[in-house]
Amino acid sequence: MRFQNLIQLPGVVLLCAFSFGAAHAATGGEPAAVTQVDIAPCLAAAAADDLDKASSACASVIDNEKTAKADLVKALIARAALLARHDQVDRAIADDSRALLLDPTLADLFNARGELWLKKGDKPKAVQDFGAALRIDPNHEKAKANHKAMARELERIGAQMAVAGKPSFNCRNARRAVERAICGNRELADLDREIFASSARVVREARNPAEAKNLQREQDDFIARRNAEFGRPGYDLKKAMQDRLRRLDGVDGY
Repeated sequence: MRFQNLIQLPGVVLLCAFSFGAAHAATGGEPAAVTQVDIAPCLAAAAADDLDKASSACASVIDNEKTAKADLVKALIARAALLARHDQVDRAIADDSRALLLDPTLADLFNARGELWLKKGDKPKAVQDFGAALRIDPNHEKAKANHKAMARELERIGAQMAVAGKPSFNCRNARRAVERAICGNRELADLDREIFASSARVVREARNPAEAKNLQREQDDFIARRNAEFGRPGYDLKKAMQDRLRRLDGVDGY
């Protein structure tokens, strides 16, 4: 049996050699060409804002393992921009994130994703992306403007958090029952601080000294009534404070 196998082996080798030679001859002596993935339909559909066509055209590019890296990045960016225009923010962020993993040198894309984070309400991540764009391109105008605006916003939020739950006066010096009640309630404390700030603003913006004096008198009268009426049956401190703030800021706010 082993002798027969040894006899048959050269025939197998010859058959394989013949098959390879035939295939080689069929291609004219050249190796088979690699099919290139066409990204044009994806880019065209995205540029035309055709979400339906782009969904299939871009998916066929993005999900194809044979797609070249540069073309994959282009397709992801194009689809992300299209999704963002149609308020599909989470999907747009996912595509931008994948593109940035492939090419983390794209300042424009970091800025675009930062704007999406901002649209989603995630300000820290937005600032992070704007900063990344500026590290790549310190002269990126949009990223500079976005980063500056967000830095100021986060600073403002931080300042608000620092005084959150604190009234306009020092609670250590609170003697009146109404003052102690305000100090013991974060919502009332915030209302008191907002009333104080709004009152100071309207007095400051008065058209003349006489008007400023009248506006300050109104605020003093409110405080006097609040102190006198707190604790009496039917007196609602929170409602009184909300009414005062609405009067100061107007129906639609300042």
